[in-house]
Amino acid sequence: MKKLLISLSFALFAAMFMPSNAQSILDAEEGSLGHYYQRNQIAQGKKAMPYEYVRPSDVVWEHCIWRTIDFKEKFNQFFYYPTDPTENTQDRVNLANAIYAAVSNGDIEVFEDDEMLVPLEWSVLEGRINKIDTVTIPGDVDEWGDQISPDRDSVIMTAFDSKDYEVIKLKEFWYIDKEDTRQKVRIIGLSLVQNSCKERDGEMECIQIDKFWVPMNDMRVRNILVKINAYDENNNCLEKSYDEIFISRYFDSFITRETNRANRSISEYLTGLEAIIESQNIEENVFDIESDMWEY
Repeated sequence: MKKLLISLSFALFAAMFMPSNAQSILDAEEGSLGHYYQRNQIAQGKKAMPYEYVRPSDVVWEHCIWRTIDFKEKFNQFFYYPTDPTENTQDRVNLANAIYAAVSNGDIEVFEDDEMLVPLEWSVLEGRINKIDTVTIPGDVDEWGDQISPDRDSVIMTAFDSKDYEVIKLKEFWYIDKEDTRQKVRIIGLSLVQNSCKERDGEMECIQIDKFWVPMNDMRVRNILVKINAYDENNNCLEKSYDEIFISRYFDSFITRETNRANRSISEYLTGLEAIIESQNIEENVFDIESDMWEY
C-alpha cells in the first residue's frame, strides 16, 4: 500500500510538470522555435473593437484639436524603433513602416489633407513618398582640360525610409455626450511628417512635410494597427498594439492648433515660450469644460 501511494505521488508530480500535449513540441509550427510560445498567434486574429455609435443629437459640445507627437521624446520612441525592418527586430514594426506597408499594398486608403475628402492614388503617392533629388554630373574633359561634353542633370530616387519620419500629427475631436455627460475624444486622422533636408548656400535647411492623412475612423486602418505591437521596455508580454496606444492615449504630445475664427495654428501668431504656454492653456481649457458643466 505504501509503495502504491509513493507511485501515485510520483505520477502526479510528473504530470504537473509534463506538457499537456508533448507531441505538440515535436510538431511545432514554423517560427515557434524562436520563442517559448506562439507569440503572434493571438495578434494575427485580433480585430479592433468598433467605436460606440454617437447620435448627432447627443453631442452638446465639441472642439477640434491638432496635436504633434515627436518621436525624439524618450516616452514616444516606441513609435520610431526599429527603423530597419531587415534587421532582427523580434517581429516588431515601427509605425511608419506599418503604415507604408498598408498603403503600398492597397490595404488602406489615404487622403490629401486632414479633411479627408480627396483620396490619393498610389501612383501619385509613390512619387511623394520616395525622395527625388537632382544632381549635376560634370561633362567630360580632354587631356588639355577643355570640356568636350556638357554637364547633365541626373535624377536620383531614394526609396521610403522610416528614419525620415520622426513626427506624426493627429487631428481629434473632443466632445461631450449628453447621455452620460462625459467628455470624450476621438482621433479622426493621422499624418506622417517627413523631415526633408537640402543644402542651400552651403547650409543645411530642413523642413517638415505632411505626406498624407490616414483616416483613423476607418476600421481597415484600425484592424491593421491592432495586430502590431509596440515595444514595452518594462514587460514584453504586456506590449500594446498601436490601436490600443491611440485609444488609451499612451503618448506625449503638444497642441499646435485648435478650432478658431481665423483658422490659424499657434505658430502663425506666437513663437518660442509664448507658443508653448498657449499650447498648454488650450489643453487646460479643453479639460476644464467637463468640470465647468457641473454646479455645486
